[in-house]
Amino acid sequence: MKKLTDKIVFPNGAIINNRIAQSPMLTNSGKDELVTEDTINYYGARSKSAGIVIVEYTSVSPNGGPSRSWARDREQLAIYNDTFKPGMKKIAEALKKDGNKAVLQLAHSGREAQYRHVLGGRVEVPSKIDFPWINYPIYELSEEEVWQIVKDFGEATKRAISCGFDGIEIHGANHYLIQEFFSAYSNVRTDFWGGSLDKRMNFAIEVSREIFNIVKENAPKDFIIGFRISPEEIHGDNIGYTWRESQKLVEKLTSLFQFDYIHLSTLNYKAKPIDSEKTLAELLGESIQSPTLKLVAGGILSVDKMKDAMDYTDIISLGRATLIDPRIAYKIENGKSEDILMKFDEESVAAACLPPGLITLIPSVPEFSLPGVEYLRTLATDELGTEVTHT
Repeated sequence: MKKLTDKIVFPNGAIINNRIAQSPMLTNSGKDELVTEDTINYYGARSKSAGIVIVEYTSVSPNGGPSRSWARDREQLAIYNDTFKPGMKKIAEALKKDGNKAVLQLAHSGREAQYRHVLGGRVEVPSKIDFPWINYPIYELSEEEVWQIVKDFGEATKRAISCGFDGIEIHGANHYLIQEFFSAYSNVRTDFWGGSLDKRMNFAIEVSREIFNIVKENAPKDFIIGFRISPEEIHGDNIGYTWRESQKLVEKLTSLFQFDYIHLSTLNYKAKPIDSEKTLAELLGESIQSPTLKLVAGGILSVDKMKDAMDYTDIISLGRATLIDPRIAYKIENGKSEDILMKFDEESVAAACLPPGLITLIPSVPEFSLPGVEYLRTLATDELGTEVTHT
């Protein structure tokens, strides 16, 4: 019988104290992409949220972000040069102080790095095609420039190691650059990086190869390496890839490299594709090569759902629940599940140490839809006292 309090051993030998992970979530707390006191306070409050905490997506290249930002003090974080290391060290130290693992998610936001355009940079994509919702210029990467981004992932990994993180997660989900290369919709190249399904896998494979080489040379043997994937990219008649293609990518990655885990990014951990009676978690799990473990995220907001989700995964990935209560794993481990905070109110917001940018963001994103979000909305005001919205 699986228990939430089971200790888990990753293939590389790393051990975590329970079956709970904290999903990577944007805090909108960076200033000039650097860690701030708000960032450190947020993660410091979550040193007991999970056995493994995955820090929000962090840019590996100068044009790899920021995305989803709307002010200079509410930016996505970065680690594309050594300037970012002191702040990242503080995050790792804050998260590890109670014996849990700290993992840094590495990303290039691709076409989603719209705030880089605001800052005077370029927004980089696999293919310069017409995206109807994009109203800023995009830049198609050359073959050599893609190789440079591969190297950027490696250098970012080296910095994460030196900052004291226990691992990294490659962000291959959420319509960012790795997913954009895998998608037949956004990648219409005909060179090494695109064309056939096999070639659309090449960017994910080469990024992984570079990171595994860097880790082998620079990290302890129990350094954790994960990969996050969106199981499908289907928007009506617009199909970037299906779960069948995701299966092939996951099988390829976990055959070529000894990943510690594959992390499925879903809105519902029980979600099923239209052409199968099995869940996406089950279908993708079939392609994960042993001994790689599986993490699943998506709508796991209560202890009952955590227990149910164990039927679909090795490790439960909590996102929104840890925004409300940053000590979920600690309470479960100590038999205090009934004390888990379940809604935003004065008590939970004080304990959660939410950065101002996140307090503003949560009420404006329908997917969050958390109990007590109206209380947050009363706090989501700018310095002039007027309500701020973000889309």
